[in-house]
Amino acid sequence: MPKLKKGYIQVYTGNGKGKTTAALGLALRAAGRGMKVYIGQFMKGQEYGELDAINKYLSQWITMEQYGTPKFVVGKPSEEDIKMAKEGLKKAREAMLSGNYDIVILDEVNVSIYLKTLDLGEVLNFIKEKPEKVELILTGRYAPQEIIDAADLVTEMKEIKHYYTKGVIAREGIEK
Repeated sequence: MPKLKKGYIQVYTGNGKGKTTAALGLALRAAGRGMKVYIGQFMKGQEYGELDAINKYLSQWITMEQYGTPKFVVGKPSEEDIKMAKEGLKKAREAMLSGNYDIVILDEVNVSIYLKTLDLGEVLNFIKEKPEKVELILTGRYAPQEIIDAADLVTEMKEIKHYYTKGVIAREGIEK
């Protein structure tokens, strides 16, 4: 039974750190209020701490699935990358329309559009199908203007300074 009277569309984009973290924070907050959350992670097949935490402690409230290979997409995406993204969007659509979730998060979906593993039109159709009482969150750099226009809330994370530029790689428990 959905708990929201009205669900909105949120976008977290920009070149700064924190887009996925913001979406996960919202998922954690919602779970604390007994809401059900579905998270589909596009372009991700690596091991992340949030996946472990959800599976160990929060699976009653949060479902997370990954639609990517363990390697980063560099250059042109492979046929496997495209297939996984399209199957992921289909699964996320089923979850969104099932009536079982209050919040649906499409993590890194904007990057999927940018890299052409998903078509912008497919994602816009997904947005149009959103039930009234479902909150929809789309994350990732390069949010197209059409996605921004469809949203009710848009936050741009802007990098001011990042230790990555000094050679610090993703650290366990902080960035992964």
